[in-house]
Amino acid sequence: MNSLLDEGRLLPLVEDFYTLQGEGFHTGCAAYFIRLGGCDLGCSWCDSKCTWNPSVFPPVPVSDIITRAISYPARAVVITGGEPLTYPLGPLCKGLKAAGNIRIFLETSGAKPLSGQMDWICLSPKQNHPPLPEIYPLANELKVIVTGPLDMEWAEFNRKKVSPGCHLYLQPEWSRRESVIPHIVSYIKANPEWSISLQTHKYINIP
Repeated sequence: MNSLLDEGRLLPLVEDFYTLQGEGFHTGCAAYFIRLGGCDLGCSWCDSKCTWNPSVFPPVPVSDIITRAISYPARAVVITGGEPLTYPLGPLCKGLKAAGNIRIFLETSGAKPLSGQMDWICLSPKQNHPPLPEIYPLANELKVIVTGPLDMEWAEFNRKKVSPGCHLYLQPEWSRRESVIPHIVSYIKANPEWSISLQTHKYINIP
């Protein structure tokens, strides 16, 4: 794809916006979100299927993205997708770091090689395309999407691979939350090393 969009100096931007983080460890914190297009994992329950085809989103210079990101007061930027590691993220991260005291948070399935300088990595592994082995020890946060009871086996499989200090989260898949949450609650009570992650941005109706 155009040499991965000029080696990361251009990126297929789906949207970028300022909001509160709705999931995981940093829930409730203000952050600027950069959502990139392109993902070949094909999760049936994905709530961002519109991002899958990167050709729908014209390449945007990373300098333009950085200019908007640093114009907001929060010094936190979340890079998400799609699968953001489809592209080299070095130019974007380097530019954000050069522009100020920005902390960069990555949300990834871990199925692609890591690139860029990250301050926090949220690993959300997918069974159809498991993470690369080298991403596990780098994950600050493990967030497993739960669609049913069998997903707990997948969660435990991944828990054994991350570092001891990694924060562990079980997150109900949104469309099945009513049936899944009771099971997650029971599981965490029996396995308190885990915590629940809720998509609070959907409950309070913000991006």
